[in-house]
Amino acid sequence: MAERLQKVMAEAGIASRRKSEVLITSGHVKVNGKTVTTLGVKVEPSDHVEVDGVPLNAEKLVYYLFYKPRGVVTTVHDEKGRKTVLDFFEDVPERIYPVGRLDYDTSGLLIMTNDGALANRLTHPKYEVKKTYLAKVEGVPTNADLKQLRLGVEIDGRKTAPAKSNLLDSDHKKNNALVQLTIHEGHNHQVKKMLAAVGHPVTKLKRERYGVLDLQSLQPGEYRKLKPIEISKLKGER
Repeated sequence: MAERLQKVMAEAGIASRRKSEVLITSGHVKVNGKTVTTLGVKVEPSDHVEVDGVPLNAEKLVYYLFYKPRGVVTTVHDEKGRKTVLDFFEDVPERIYPVGRLDYDTSGLLIMTNDGALANRLTHPKYEVKKTYLAKVEGVPTNADLKQLRLGVEIDGRKTAPAKSNLLDSDHKKNNALVQLTIHEGHNHQVKKMLAAVGHPVTKLKRERYGVLDLQSLQPGEYRKLKPIEISKLKGER
């Protein structure tokens, strides 16, 4: 069955659909020997697709868990010349990319892979993959604030899905606190906006868990390969 070229590329692990579209429109992709630069082209399984001269299925699928430090951009390239997550994977020959994103000033768990199908599954809202964050916030949230986060808050004209929230620590003298928040959505700056909505702006943020994964003994800037059982669980096979 014919499918859109950018979808086929994403599922083959070349890049996300959006990045695949950029590769297509900028002339990096050939179908059956002819360069394709327009979107909407559909290909059959029998078609021969190349990206920069490399056949679509030439790379093996790889999976890494990365502890992203603060001050690093979650992108493949940065026009401003800032350090990107790929700078930590210079010894990895495969063309990997981040699943989802973390803000420049946010640290924590990030999955790096070239498996487009898994990336789409982990970021698609219908699968409700849970992500847990540790946030240092201004002020000390009340029980009412935490309850509101659990019920959902209004941000950008819509109400967020119910979340799990816990107050882990508080310092009334310094007027700050540590809040743990678990969500399954992935809207832009969502955790920061949710906490700001209940009157507690975030001053520091780290993602501690993503699905079945946690940071374990990793330090900022370090990564490890995912175990086969972890990959299977992320794919929903176990």
